[in-house]
Amino acid sequence: MPAEPALSPELHSRMANALRVLSVDAVIAANSGHQGLPMGMADVATVLFSRFLKFDPRDPNWADRDRFILSAGHGSMLLYSLLHLTGYQSLPLDALRKFRQLNSPAAGHPEYGHCAGVETTTGPLGQGLATAVGFALAERLVNARFGDALVDHKTYVIASDGDLMEGISHEAISLAGHLKLNRLIVLFDDNGISIDGPLSLSESGDQIARFKAANWAVKAIDGHNTAEIAEALEWAQSQTQPVMIACKTVIGFGSPVAGTNKAHGFSINAEGAQKVRETLGWSYAPFELPDDVTAGWAETAKRGGPARAAWTKRLDASDQKAAFEDAMSGNVAAALAKPMAEARTALAAKPQNIATRKASEIALETVNATLANTVGGSADLTGSNNTLTKGMKFVTPGNYDGRFVHYGIREHGMAAAMNGMALHGGVIPYSGTFLVFADYARPAIRLAALMGIRVIHVLTHDSIGVGEDGPTHQPVEHIASLRAIPNLLVFRPCDVVEASEAWEIALGQTNRPSVMALTRQNLVQARTTDAGENLTAKGGYVLRAAEAPEKVALIATGSEIEIALKAREMLEAEGIGTRIVSLPSWELFEGQNAAYRAATIPENLVKVGIEAASPMGWDRYIGPKGAFIGMAGFGASAPYQDLYRHFGITPEAVVAAAKARL
Repeated sequence: MPAEPALSPELHSRMANALRVLSVDAVIAANSGHQGLPMGMADVATVLFSRFLKFDPRDPNWADRDRFILSAGHGSMLLYSLLHLTGYQSLPLDALRKFRQLNSPAAGHPEYGHCAGVETTTGPLGQGLATAVGFALAERLVNARFGDALVDHKTYVIASDGDLMEGISHEAISLAGHLKLNRLIVLFDDNGISIDGPLSLSESGDQIARFKAANWAVKAIDGHNTAEIAEALEWAQSQTQPVMIACKTVIGFGSPVAGTNKAHGFSINAEGAQKVRETLGWSYAPFELPDDVTAGWAETAKRGGPARAAWTKRLDASDQKAAFEDAMSGNVAAALAKPMAEARTALAAKPQNIATRKASEIALETVNATLANTVGGSADLTGSNNTLTKGMKFVTPGNYDGRFVHYGIREHGMAAAMNGMALHGGVIPYSGTFLVFADYARPAIRLAALMGIRVIHVLTHDSIGVGEDGPTHQPVEHIASLRAIPNLLVFRPCDVVEASEAWEIALGQTNRPSVMALTRQNLVQARTTDAGENLTAKGGYVLRAAEAPEKVALIATGSEIEIALKAREMLEAEGIGTRIVSLPSWELFEGQNAAYRAATIPENLVKVGIEAASPMGWDRYIGPKGAFIGMAGFGASAPYQDLYRHFGITPEAVVAAAKARL
């Protein structure tokens, strides 16, 4: 969509000042917040929205809209003011009056799903920028499949110096530059101020040189000069690399504390707000907007309408319409049901003792052959994570018709990029690393859970089963810490059948991410008959019933199911009836009704939990009188069989623990 003609200097000034004053009014009403960035970047945002950004508030989810991401989420009133003034129905003026209050769509930091026009949750600095890389990548991937007529848009980001100091920014910037994501345009709020004072207290790097070295096109401008802003944005449209425009601004522009660290957060009282009005020539009461300003922003809101209408006509005339709408809907459960069920029938009929990372690969072979919109990847561990299936082409710089991304050793950037890909739509991202390195990706995994989006993390080498690599690579507390994240599904399948079931469930989710915790070592296949249903969907189920009079329940996950099977044989041989409960997903099990949970793990049985990990959380299943066989500290370097014996995670230890409690 071509750039619109420039606003008159007077109208631009008044429209930008509306953003500034609304931000001040809302912060004062909330008695908290951050007005510095909105006041400083108001000129840049006004030029962007009025002349370049392709959007239509009448259809906030228009698939071919440009995406605007406020990575510096603390400046949320800039975004809320823009959305209100351009007519987004989710942000009436009353919502701005209730800024940062309970149940207001104008939350302290932008929250995805609470307000139309908020493309992603931001606030943790660096996350928005890194997520934007995923948006830009998804745009190119979907474009490669459906063409320019249906997919041709850009991703704009406002980022602060804080965003660029966060470690994740380095991963994101280098990945975007490597992949030549030229539809990504970052507007850097270069105000030279941090919370503690001048930026020079903690930073002396050259951001222009840094981005340039990472294969970005860069330009520095005066962020209050409308002509320079427009010229830079026009220049950005035709670049062959991602673009960073450093906008030199004055934080808190127009306020009594402009240009100082006091302008960052809540520092303007009613008297200060009056001084802002005097400085800006704004003679209106709090939250009052003059007709010429509302009319100017209303015209801005209309500018995307013709482009959307033309796009809709192209979509309706396209022979790819059904496929495009199917891809953007993300609904895959129905398509997967039959092929996954048939695959499990075949797997049960021909047992194989393999690692669950290999079991996951087998499941993915069916998934990727069935679905056209899955996009895999790995953080430089493709051969270890088993995330690449037959026939998948690689995504390479400037070539986006592949379905596998080499993220490099950028676990945090990878996780955030997958968030952006999922939010953009049209693709379903999954990727892999070792479970122990989930710590590097945790902030982005948490945000995926908070936003309720479908992203799948393949986390292999899930225990002391890693063996000789030693305690640095042997996860102990990681499973518990991931289970602690609300709205995150954590799967630890025991064999190829459970792995297939877990993948079908994870892909069928539309409002939460998933983790696949998978082994390096081979395991005995526990499921050798076709159950006729997806048992993992229940989270936990009776894998083996007791034969002798029932006294014991062995509850295990993943690789420790094999230990439970051997222990059960020993107990049954002594006439001690023992059931085995496989618990591949605690979250799904907790979602079952109380009667099912009680029938699966009866209160009257002696209970032994078995997992080569931290005991945290297991008390809910084994109770105060039960036993836990697992890890009490870090691992060690040795062959994994020796480690299981060394740490007492053996069938003999399970039997002894059960008998001691009879």
